[in-house]
Amino acid sequence: MHLQCHIGTDTLSLARLGAKEVVGLDLSPVSLREARSLVSSVVAGEKVRFVEGDVYAAPDLLGRGEWDVVFTGIGALGWLPDIKRWAETVAALLRVGGELFIREGHPVLFAIGDADPTKLVVEYPYFETEVGIVSEEPSTYVRLEMEGKVFESKKTVEWNHGLGEIVSALLGVGMRVTMLEEHRSVPWNALPGQMEEIGGGELLPDSV
Repeated sequence: MHLQCHIGTDTLSLARLGAKEVVGLDLSPVSLREARSLVSSVVAGEKVRFVEGDVYAAPDLLGRGEWDVVFTGIGALGWLPDIKRWAETVAALLRVGGELFIREGHPVLFAIGDADPTKLVVEYPYFETEVGIVSEEPSTYVRLEMEGKVFESKKTVEWNHGLGEIVSALLGVGMRVTMLEEHRSVPWNALPGQMEEIGGGELLPDSV
């Protein structure tokens, strides 16, 4: 089960890594249209299907206690206002002995502002807040076919979640942490003017 699968690239990768069946869940019908187009004529695409829905509704949409692995990829948690509710969702999806695998950007990175490319400045909350961080962006981190294409709606709302909050939420629903690795790099230009490419599609802040 791939929560917040977006356009399905990681969902397809899971199938190619050997999963018998992979289901991607996302809130956006536009993203899922692209995802279905992506897997329709490629190797292992026949093992993938997509479901539209809210991540918190996943157990009701896709079955409780039926999944071997729940995966969530980098940049996903920031769209969720309640990390404890997310942990409850994951626990409800997994069968006994099932596993959660998550790769996420470091919460410190998400707290850093990008106004001054010569400094690393904490500008945004590190811990979860009741009110999200509101911003307006003209475009997206996804590469678009048409350069310069902009959104009709530019407003976004995001929430940061501290590392301790994430781990404690999972422990609080009875899960056991078997691995915790803090990555210094991310696969996108998170801080324009402050990142360097280190290979493998990864970028590292200059000051890290």
